[in-house]
Amino acid sequence: MRINTDGVLLAVMANAARDDGILDVGTGTGVIALMLAQRFPKAQVFGVEIDESSADTARKNAEASPFSDRVEMHHTAFQRFKPKKPLDLIVSNPPFYVDALHNPDARKQQARHADRIFFDELLHYADQNLTKSGAIELILPPSLAEEVEQRASLLGFQLMRKISIHSFEDSPCIRSVVRFSKVVTEKAKLFDFIIYQSKGVYSEAYRKLLQPFFLAY
Repeated sequence: MRINTDGVLLAVMANAARDDGILDVGTGTGVIALMLAQRFPKAQVFGVEIDESSADTARKNAEASPFSDRVEMHHTAFQRFKPKKPLDLIVSNPPFYVDALHNPDARKQQARHADRIFFDELLHYADQNLTKSGAIELILPPSLAEEVEQRASLLGFQLMRKISIHSFEDSPCIRSVVRFSKVVTEKAKLFDFIIYQSKGVYSEAYRKLLQPFFLAY
């Protein structure tokens, strides 16, 4: 589980308003954390990962990057990670196969499946560790995004923005990038984003968004 579309889209769409502390929950091999470090040159970026092998790879990637002085990778659960000061942004491309048939591969099962308590604990963690103007951003299947929105509201979070991801212009939404914060706004901002112009051909918007990170663009 190295680089995937969900992860890179979250990394380029998430917004750290104050360019301060950022936490990537379930960082895997560190791709999202490193992309955010590139986008926000003043931010201190942390990645947490419970899989030891992935965490070790993430640490090596961070040390080999131009952002090694600003990126820290930790082999731990997010519940045990205690930032020295409140965070501006928490992001996660989390396991979202809630109630699905578990994968027999133990490591993939751990990465792909979570009970709903995972999201409750993640939202509670955000409630405890974000600045007053901070936000949490997740990429999720549409139905799960709606459920997490309801759970977030119980803690006083408000949906600030939702980006609906479509494979093609006429295809249904396959993922939602949702941003929650306690900053009060009148109405959430809603956007659509198309990945492919045609089969095998990325849209101009996708290429433009990823160009600073992918050498092929």
